[in-house]
Amino acid sequence: MKQIDDIRQIMVAGGGTLGLRIALRCALDGYHVTLFDLQESQLETAKQQHARLVHGLLRDEQVSNAQAGRVATHLQMTTDLSEAVKETDLVIESITEDVPIKNAFFTDVCPLLSPDVLLATNTSFLLPSQFLSAVDRPAQFCAFHFHDVFNQTVVDVMPHSETDPDYVALLMEFGRRIHQIPVHVQQETPGYLFNAMLFTIMQQATQLLTSGAGSIQDIDRSFMGNFKTPAGPFGMLDQIGLDTALHIAHNRPELTGDHFVTLLQSYVDKGHLGFKSGQGFYRYPKPEFAQPGFLAAHSGD
Repeated sequence: MKQIDDIRQIMVAGGGTLGLRIALRCALDGYHVTLFDLQESQLETAKQQHARLVHGLLRDEQVSNAQAGRVATHLQMTTDLSEAVKETDLVIESITEDVPIKNAFFTDVCPLLSPDVLLATNTSFLLPSQFLSAVDRPAQFCAFHFHDVFNQTVVDVMPHSETDPDYVALLMEFGRRIHQIPVHVQQETPGYLFNAMLFTIMQQATQLLTSGAGSIQDIDRSFMGNFKTPAGPFGMLDQIGLDTALHIAHNRPELTGDHFVTLLQSYVDKGHLGFKSGQGFYRYPKPEFAQPGFLAAHSGD
């Protein structure tokens, strides 16, 4: 089993909203990172998002100029899987929330890896045991679930029954080294800790909206004003991605309800996926809930 100081080269699979952030966070903290995606266009988008994120992090003094300078030297991108895994110590998979698609990735990547390379899956509601048929190193495989990486900095470490406890400890320490707050989910739990709670809130929020109890803005204002959060349930859904939330709802119906699915489906059908598409419950890149005065604005916007 590798030790924490043996982890120098990271491969992140999936250049979507979360994958690109994981890759950037690791590079900023001194790791050499390769971001892999099948689509060159997705990697181009990732480059643009990296530039925007680094600009904001520097402005807010969350990273130093020295850290920002590492991006050019420590972060590379490729659509070639065999190139992506060269000399890697840890593979973090962050692709579509779909068991067959993830299993296909693990089936392809495992034969390319040396036996001591560690594997992790970043999945919101799926369980690591669902991928064991495709993973050739179960003791070195664990769920490692990020939230936002820069603003919501919890990372869940959730083993399956065959995960080596030393690997759990390693991931907990690795999480700290990339400026996350690691939490140990001691047994396989759909939704980990926060997401299991969050979807209960989002289900209630959509019920309030569809019943006519309040507007999107006022439901979010109520939540933000009481909990002092930067976004409410609908703003959070936009960040997750309405298509991702809909996929989760289809696979975990006990967490939501028909009104939740119907509402999200109406947005997804129009291509309104949230932050990633520029429009969801709010318009981006400058959503209404993030503007000065939102909490004090007239109700019923």
